[in-house]
Amino acid sequence: MNQAAVAAASSLSAAGPAGRCVVVLLTFNSAGIIRETASAALRVSPHVYAVDSGSSDGTVPILQELGCTVVQRPFTNYSDQRNWAIAQVQGNFDWQLHLDADEVLDDTAVDEIRGLLQGGARHDAYMLRRRDYFMGRMLRFSGVNPWHLRLFRSGTGRCEARLYDQHFILVGAGRSSARLRGFMHDKNALALTDWIARHNRWSDSEAREKSSPQAVGEDVLQPRLLGDARERTRFIKQLYYRLPIGLRAISYFFYRYFLRLGFLDGKPGFYFAFFQALWFRMLVDAKLYEMQSTDDDKPNAEVNAPCANTTRPNASS
Repeated sequence: MNQAAVAAASSLSAAGPAGRCVVVLLTFNSAGIIRETASAALRVSPHVYAVDSGSSDGTVPILQELGCTVVQRPFTNYSDQRNWAIAQVQGNFDWQLHLDADEVLDDTAVDEIRGLLQGGARHDAYMLRRRDYFMGRMLRFSGVNPWHLRLFRSGTGRCEARLYDQHFILVGAGRSSARLRGFMHDKNALALTDWIARHNRWSDSEAREKSSPQAVGEDVLQPRLLGDARERTRFIKQLYYRLPIGLRAISYFFYRYFLRLGFLDGKPGFYFAFFQALWFRMLVDAKLYEMQSTDDDKPNAEVNAPCANTTRPNASS
C-alpha cells in the first residue's frame, strides 16, 4: 500500500467505529466542475473520498483544499474502480453515496439524503434521478437513463461487471430500494470534440459487450418489464437490439427527439438527440457489423492460407 493509500485509510478510520455516510467520487482532470460537485457532497457528509486516476490539472488541490480524502489509483474500467472504492470505505461507514465528478446534487436531493441519514431510512438503497446537460444547457426532455441507484447501506451494493452502461445493484436476498426526490445534475463539462472522443471509446465497449454472451445472475442488472426504472430500461434496450441494424438507431432518434419532446430543448436538444441517439447508436451498429464481418472472413483466410504457401513457397522469407 502506497503512502497516499495509507493516509486515506487513516482518514477513514478517524470517522469512528461506523460513521453515518461517506460520499465517494471518481475523478480525472475535473477541475472545471469538481468544486461544485464536492461542495454539494460535503453538505451530505463531511466525509468525501475521492479516487483520482492521475489528474494533471487542479482537481486534487481543489479536493484537498475542501478537506476531502484523495487516493490515487490507475483506472482500468468503471466497474473495477467503483468496486475497489466500495471495499475501501465499507468498514467505516453505514452508508455510501457514489457520484461521478460532474454530478452535482441539488438542494432537494441533499435534504432528502440528510433526512434518511438521521434515521428515516426504510430501505437498503435509494435511487437518484439524473438530469443531463449538453453544450452547457440543462436538458429537460432529452436526457437518457434518468434513474440510478447511488445511495446504499454498506455491504448491500456493488457495481455490476459490464464494459458499458454499468449500474449499481443490490446483493443478497430481501433487499429493497426506493426513489429519492431531487436531482443529481450531470453537468457534462466536456467540449463537443472530447464528448465525441469519449463516446467513440464507449462505442467500442458497447460493441464488445453486445458481441459477447450476455451475463445472467446476481452480478448484473437484469432486464424486467415490471421491475424498477433501470430494469425496465434494460428490458426495452434488449428489445431495441432485436430491431434491424440501421433502423433501430433511426427509430431511437425519432423516439427521443419527437416522442420524448427533445425538440423542446432547442438546438442543444437536437444536437444531443442526433449525437447520442443517432450517431452513437449507429456507430455501435457499424462496429458490431465490422466485428461480424471480420469473424465471417476468418474461416476463408484459414482455408486459403495453405494454398498461398504451396504456390509461393518463399512467401514467408
